[in-house]
This record gives sequence, C-alpha cells and structure tokens, in this order.
Amino acid sequence: MKAARALCGLGQTELAERSEVHANTIRKMESQGESVLSSGLATIQKVQRTLEAAGVEFIAENGGGPGVRLKKSREGE
Repeated sequence: MKAARALCGLGQTELAERSEVHANTIRKMESQGESVLSSGLATIQKVQRTLEAAGVEFIAENGGGPGVRLKKSREGE
C-alpha cells in the first residue's frame, strides 16, 4: 500500500481524507506489511478504490509476487 501511495504522490493524511478513513488506520495498514490486515474488508476496499481512482493498478501475484504500477493512460485521455 505504501508503494501504491507513493506512486500517485499521496501522503498518508491525504489518502485517509480521500478514502474517508482515519489517518491512524492508514498508518496501521502500512505497518502491517504483508501480514493479514485487521482493518476490515470495507476499509480496505475504500482505500483500494481511492488508490485506483488516483491511477494505481494492483497486480495479482503471478509467480513474482503481487505489486502495483501506474495505469497506462489511453491515448486522448
């Protein structure tokens, strides 16, 4: 999540505000790393949708591990 946030240039506070979750929740989610997130599915989905709206694409694990990247812009957008 920290990498996704960095790619789109959002600070923890700004991501929290846009996601409508508490900034401490963002800090907690980032500190948990790859462990199971205890923030709840609805909260995780809010943050994911916010990051996707900012241009982040989540990449499923494909043998090399999961990751994130910026979406390629379509011509004319």
